[in-house]
Amino acid sequence: MIRPAAKALANRVFPPRALHQLRWWRARLQALRAGLGARSTPRPHELGGKLLVSLTSYPARFETLPLTLRSLLRQNLHADEVILWIAHGDLALLPRQVRDLESAGLSIRGCDDLRSYKKLIFALAENPGAFIVTADDDIFYPPTWLERLVEAFDPAQPAITCMRAHRLRSGADGSLAPYQSWGWEVRDEASSRASVDILPTGNGGILYPPQSLHPDVLDREAFLQLAPTADDLWFYWMGRRAGSRYKVADTSFRLIAWPYPEDQTLAGQNIEGGNDRQIRALEARYGNPMMMNGGTQ
Repeated sequence: MIRPAAKALANRVFPPRALHQLRWWRARLQALRAGLGARSTPRPHELGGKLLVSLTSYPARFETLPLTLRSLLRQNLHADEVILWIAHGDLALLPRQVRDLESAGLSIRGCDDLRSYKKLIFALAENPGAFIVTADDDIFYPPTWLERLVEAFDPAQPAITCMRAHRLRSGADGSLAPYQSWGWEVRDEASSRASVDILPTGNGGILYPPQSLHPDVLDREAFLQLAPTADDLWFYWMGRRAGSRYKVADTSFRLIAWPYPEDQTLAGQNIEGGNDRQIRALEARYGNPMMMNGGTQ
């Protein structure tokens, strides 16, 4: 996230359109350096179940979606399926560059429009015994991304594993502290060990082992009421209700994001108080997640 002072300075130096183009080419160069053009024969995974990569998108992101999809299809580790979930009403708007990737192994599926929840809810319902890795549609994923997530998973101590996370904090009264006071993008040694205070954020990718989420995760009425724009929070609470712990797979991982205005992203909306409202609603319904199932603050 760009800090407000830096954003204001950049907007004074560059016209908005020129600034967007500058950020766009910078992201492309970073992706190329990280291996966008790399090709290798992917090796099979050794998980005890099907491995899926699941994501969603919508028309405002269709311009850069092929770049993200190509990066997911060129991973060093072979996924059994890469699934793109698109709302029924948006399917006809998909560009040909996306449709062409079906010949490279992409599965495109129509679904109800549940916004960001589409990336996981339908895959969970159809594949309850699978290892599901979620991805975002505005990120470049280097060729080793999936490999690093899977290698960090320990069957002896299964945990929901991610590349990027925040650390929850509690206030003096025992309730969760405001979102802005949490530890953002933690990369310390403690975050690489399974714990209850790590909140995975979807843009870095998250590996969900089978049965790591409470069955209520599929309750549309509940998540649309309690956390309509904060799927990361909902999935975290559902993981804690199932007794899951969380860890960061690779603390050196850095995001390469295609540039979009923050007011067009859920993250930008949620930072401005939206997350706190949804956190309070989830906490009121289910309690402090760090205290569930043997967790401690």
